[in-house]
Amino acid sequence: MTLNSATETREDFGSGVELALAAGNQLFNQRNVSRYADDVQQGVDLVANKISRTEKPFTGITPDGLAPLVEAVDLDSPIEDMPAALAELEELYLRDAVYFHDSKYAAHLNCPVVIPALVGEAILSAVNSSLDTWDQSAGATLIERRLIRWTADRLGLGAAADGVFTSGGSQSNLQALLIARNQAVATLRRDPTLRAARLPSLLGRLRIFTSDVSHFSIRKSASLLGLGYDAVLPVECDANQRMKPAALESAMAASAKRGEVPMAVVATAGTTDFGSFDPLPDLARLSREYRSWLHVDAAYGGGLMTSLRHRHLLDGTGEADSVTVDYHKTFFQPVSSSAVLVRDRTMLNHVTYHADYLNPESAAREDIPNQVDKSLQTTRRFDALKLWLTLRTLGADGIGVLLDEAIDLAHHAGRMFAADPGFELAAPVQLSTLVFRYCPDGLDGDAADAVNLHIRRTLASSGEAMIAGTKSGGRHYLKLTLLNAETTLGDVREILGMIRRAGDDYLAGGTR
Repeated sequence: MTLNSATETREDFGSGVELALAAGNQLFNQRNVSRYADDVQQGVDLVANKISRTEKPFTGITPDGLAPLVEAVDLDSPIEDMPAALAELEELYLRDAVYFHDSKYAAHLNCPVVIPALVGEAILSAVNSSLDTWDQSAGATLIERRLIRWTADRLGLGAAADGVFTSGGSQSNLQALLIARNQAVATLRRDPTLRAARLPSLLGRLRIFTSDVSHFSIRKSASLLGLGYDAVLPVECDANQRMKPAALESAMAASAKRGEVPMAVVATAGTTDFGSFDPLPDLARLSREYRSWLHVDAAYGGGLMTSLRHRHLLDGTGEADSVTVDYHKTFFQPVSSSAVLVRDRTMLNHVTYHADYLNPESAAREDIPNQVDKSLQTTRRFDALKLWLTLRTLGADGIGVLLDEAIDLAHHAGRMFAADPGFELAAPVQLSTLVFRYCPDGLDGDAADAVNLHIRRTLASSGEAMIAGTKSGGRHYLKLTLLNAETTLGDVREILGMIRRAGDDYLAGGTR
């Protein structure tokens, strides 16, 4: 029985039938394609109108200012139609959203997105394929696999490489370290005395080596994997915030003397704060020497595989055992879109689990391509479609041109800040970030901390520009993350002027 025929057979249900009919009219199917097209177009028009009128990245709204409006909504009383629902949404969300497309958004690793990817987002949401099994995805599985192959080729990982899309860099790093952990445990169990040992008894000896400015997800992953935060041994960096090979060698030698097992070395290709690249060939040599897994976290820097001028910074990535790449950082894709890749596809067997109702072993024997065999997730969006449409319409070189523009801007901005005696750079510009602080007239450390914290709060409350903050050497710094190819040096000068005015106003208040 269809919902259309319900009134003929169940009229005694009264309002219940009316409610069912109304709900049925909202289902996306052949009968409701016109409603789908009309309602989605209204949403598109609302966003397009908002973007065309937005003149700054943020309104400066505070949580206390917005929360009462959201809390006042009665979710048990639906709004009568889509225009009314969208009008409400404009007040609750769009009016005060943070707009990454704005040329004065320079805070976090959020990129403006390209239009082909937005088309892909609309398509994948409507069709709603799930990338866990072939019988839920069909061609979507093949497209994702093709993009993994393309990425592996660009990184030089070799013909045996494979991987899978994930929700983001943190999940990609977690999966890579899970594989590294299981591989290390499998090696330990080659010792006859440890063959029957339970997993917890083997984890205490495992160690992860990474730079002291690597992403926090490395330590978080160690905790989730049962190793504990203290299983991650931080390695000293040089003045450019790159891991020192000599320091890594010393740390690994000392660890070996303590009877510990070098589970993994995690190198970073583009640190979150400094955009720095660890010396990958040197770290690969040391990883091989100590028989350790080498993971390269290229969540930020992986986009350089498309760069026309800076691709050499990824040299050595092909020697990694696993690599993280975030397409939603430097490929101008909407979140979420990331991938974890391994140089040897058989290593993905460390995360394989066969369920009779989903991906039985018989399917693997029949060579049915079930992506859940490689993934920590089961249900998974077809995020690869966004990158596919981007490559098919813009091309890899088109992505690279956009990224190169952002990198060039960051280097020009770095020279501008370095030439200004009122500013101090924490490290040279290496990718598209600048870490700096406003420090005129030789302020002492505590005073400089206070003024820079004030500057960031002031800019955020005005919404005229969005910048980030971080700490370096225990002191507070500001950060620009430049990922918008249409941001100009003039925009950066305006941000610099806002920073200087906020800082000078604070210092003029007698708070030195």
